[in-house]
Amino acid sequence: MAVRTSRRAAPAPRVGFVSLGCPKALVDSERILTELRSEGYEMSPSYAGADLVVVNTCGFIDAAVAESLDTIGEALAENGKVIVTGCLGARDDGAFVRAAHPKVLAVTGPHATEEVMRAVHAHLPIPHDPFVDLVPRAPGIGVKLTPAHYAYLKVSEGCNHRCTFCIIPSLRGDLASRPLGDVLGEAERLFRAGVRELLVVSQDTSAYGVDLRYRTGFWQGRPMKTRAAELARELAALARAHDAWVRLHYVYPYPHVDDIVPLMCEKSTDRGLLAYLDIPFQHASPRILRLMKRPAAPEKVLDRIRAWRASRPGIALRSTFIAGFPGETEAEFDELLLFLREAALDRVGCFAYSPVEGAAANALPDAVPDALREERRGRLMTLQEAISASRLAAKVGRIEDVLVDRVDDGMAIARSAADAPEIDGVVRLRNGSACEAGSFVRVVVTGSDAHDLEATPVSVREASPARDRRRARSPSLRNLR
Repeated sequence: MAVRTSRRAAPAPRVGFVSLGCPKALVDSERILTELRSEGYEMSPSYAGADLVVVNTCGFIDAAVAESLDTIGEALAENGKVIVTGCLGARDDGAFVRAAHPKVLAVTGPHATEEVMRAVHAHLPIPHDPFVDLVPRAPGIGVKLTPAHYAYLKVSEGCNHRCTFCIIPSLRGDLASRPLGDVLGEAERLFRAGVRELLVVSQDTSAYGVDLRYRTGFWQGRPMKTRAAELARELAALARAHDAWVRLHYVYPYPHVDDIVPLMCEKSTDRGLLAYLDIPFQHASPRILRLMKRPAAPEKVLDRIRAWRASRPGIALRSTFIAGFPGETEAEFDELLLFLREAALDRVGCFAYSPVEGAAANALPDAVPDALREERRGRLMTLQEAISASRLAAKVGRIEDVLVDRVDDGMAIARSAADAPEIDGVVRLRNGSACEAGSFVRVVVTGSDAHDLEATPVSVREASPARDRRRARSPSLRNLR
């Protein structure tokens, strides 16, 4: 008689994960989590429940460095077994982190999935399971740390610019574009899984393909150049086919951006490539821009903004600026304020200059005192608040399509084509109890303030047919962006 034996699987090792930093780092975290899940590791939402913790760090400005070091220390105190990855890990080939926290198990730089997995295998090997290990992995979209209806699509790593205030190239390397077919294939899988909005990110999206000399790639059997304009055109077509949005971030103001604007949606109720550009101008004084090693022709930028608005009158323009850069005079700061008045940008962020360790700008003479940097930042944001309030007030009475992010106590919190998640404003629908997260809603704008809109639904469109899909999720300990 055959004897039946029972086999009890060993409990899967549990990994805690803390993701800090920008959307590019978030994508790195998603890739690591996807690999962990595919190999059978489970995710822990707490330090106490984890066998090991991975911390993905940010190392760009002093505040981010301090937060990353504090988080590593917290993880060591609460758990004891910590692997560090991300931009801060690249500082001095890991020596910077090890000097502060010598008990960490391993340190890697950014976009280092294989290195992180090797470290995890070394310190937390997963038990061999002959019944599972030979099963082929099914392709999919992997773990996502964003809500189900939007996702980030990273098209390249690194940057070829050498801006004097920035150390990103020393942390993430030179520009390395992903193959065109890989990017578009990932976009199509995400749309098919029910994503309603793709946010295209990189260090320099408009430089996509430069490092590859725009070599010919293939998509759906068709040859095409690996270039930003072609990528934007194909992403727009995919978004229209799936009733979705595509939004471009981190666009450097190269001349060929003028060729991308006509590919954008003409109306706020259209699907496809949104009439939205996130372009970090940083300043408007030609001398300061030269010191920053940035394009130094603000008058041409204003001409181009006028041309973009002539082509797409509803285009939303977002930018960031630095106040108090070394050597900035009061007159040069006034040039920046004048530029803001003339450009009338929709969304603006401003940082008081922070001397990042390793940045060339730290050696420049005539540093601006801390208090004056902050005072100038405050003045700039006060001016921008008035500009924003005026531009939003002009939208009252218009019909817009918005994407619902969540519904709280009968109020739907949504975003328009002009609003990227977490960095721009929102549209509040006070009678939005019938709305669903991930659905498009046609609204009439009824009110505004300096940052946000209020609106009333006109009609609710069904969320994606794939909205009930199963997307792998990580109970990340913390996901800061």
